[in-house]
Amino acid sequence: MREAHFPGRAPIDAYGNGGFRFADMSHRGSVLLLPSGVYAWDVVEGDPLAIEKFRRVLDEAQEIEVLLVGTGRDIRPLPADLKATLKAANIASDPMSTGAAVRTYNVMLVESRAVAAALIAV
Repeated sequence: MREAHFPGRAPIDAYGNGGFRFADMSHRGSVLLLPSGVYAWDVVEGDPLAIEKFRRVLDEAQEIEVLLVGTGRDIRPLPADLKATLKAANIASDPMSTGAAVRTYNVMLVESRAVAAALIAV
């Protein structure tokens, strides 16, 4: 099976019901919004936020200044080891509810900021 990927940067038009709408498409499940495009992300609300789940983010670290982490309906702190790994890669991380992360990502994208987002579907 081919991995879901949209090659480009796109604002999120809507979220909820377990997925996201962007670029006239819809995706069921969580997503990573990176400089290289939008990727399906194998994380559900409540999963541990392990470093391995952020490998693709770290692979693009040179193009990312801020990573917004939409942790679901509620704000969840990032594990200390993940936060330290992101900081060592010069990525500032900001956990928040998925809704807040979507709104913040869209604003930062319009401002042409070096932003990425890891959004857990709600």
